[in-house]
Amino acid sequence: MPGMTTLTARALNRSTLARQLLLRREAIGVEDAMRRVVALQAQQPASPYVALWNRVAGFEADQLDALFADFRVVRSTLMRITLHAVHVDDYPALRAAVEPTVRGARLRDPRFRASGLTETDAHGLLPELLARTQVPCTAKELGEWLGQRVGVEGPAAATAGRMLRQYAPLWHAPVAGTTWGFTSDARQCFVAAAEGRRPELTDPEAVAEGLRVLVRRYLEGFGPASVADMAQFGLVQKGRVRAALGEDLEEFTGPDGKTVLYDVPGGPRPSGEEPAPPRLLAMWDSVLLAYADRGRLLPPEYRKHVTRVNGDVLPTVLVDGYVAGVWRVADDGAGIEVGAFRPLPAQVWEALAEEARGLLDLLTGRDVTAYRRYDHWWVKGLPVVETRAWG
Repeated sequence: MPGMTTLTARALNRSTLARQLLLRREAIGVEDAMRRVVALQAQQPASPYVALWNRVAGFEADQLDALFADFRVVRSTLMRITLHAVHVDDYPALRAAVEPTVRGARLRDPRFRASGLTETDAHGLLPELLARTQVPCTAKELGEWLGQRVGVEGPAAATAGRMLRQYAPLWHAPVAGTTWGFTSDARQCFVAAAEGRRPELTDPEAVAEGLRVLVRRYLEGFGPASVADMAQFGLVQKGRVRAALGEDLEEFTGPDGKTVLYDVPGGPRPSGEEPAPPRLLAMWDSVLLAYADRGRLLPPEYRKHVTRVNGDVLPTVLVDGYVAGVWRVADDGAGIEVGAFRPLPAQVWEALAEEARGLLDLLTGRDVTAYRRYDHWWVKGLPVVETRAWG
């Protein structure tokens, strides 16, 4: 557009990698890293650990364990109605920002209403629910509490309880004896967000301010980006995003010459010529999900292979900043196997070998079967042309 600088696709790619600590591993604390990357998708418990291993020099899994235990990093339902790990200082605003989306998906779901409960009922129950979860509670315990409180029994009570706890400002409590701190089984407990960290879900101005914060934090961690990108990240309406844009934001034109991209003043914007080292990304790594235009890192011809029909986003291989394949732990648990979607030079395979050995050390220290349940995708049409494995 006239008067705007046009950013190339490679410049945008490198901007994302720089802000997401993927141009080089940074020698910073894990808590600072969490603020830098904004949010890590966390429905698979191992993924935040793998994500930080890719980004932080000398990362050790017990560093993140300690932050989860102290609730300096918290795991909760947030953007895209999905579990994310975020720094506790970011939690209130990010949760407020996505309030309309989470409310619609949980309190207006026909399965919630089938219990006889309404949105008004849910808000009336929240103070009691938060009081009940001052001590961590399992899903079963919360379902029983809800059943006794409102007289709902059976499957309807369980479903309503699940939707209410996903809506409420609850955090997942770390579970002792689990390899990655959390679990999807009956042992998982939920705890009320700490006093001073609870969003004002019924205050329209607090919700609007939360979105202003989310837009700012998103651009710091993922910019430059379009309104559609920001809306995709939070799964919020584009009109709400436009209303939340700050007046001081810088504007650019995207590679197509038409799309307006916004950024925080002074945000790092590499030229696109910087080298990008190979990386073995976690399942559902945020960089593959944070944009309406997934082509920033994921070539369109590979998207359907990496993002499966049920929403699984496979562990991927970055080469020169773009997805070039997938990885998994070998069947015997003794090595990392990489499948490339195109032929790779020998020096890239050598760099991937080093990455694979480091990743295997991380997984072996905890659980090399973390992603084993997703291996079936490897036999369902992945366009792998070269394979290597290292122990």
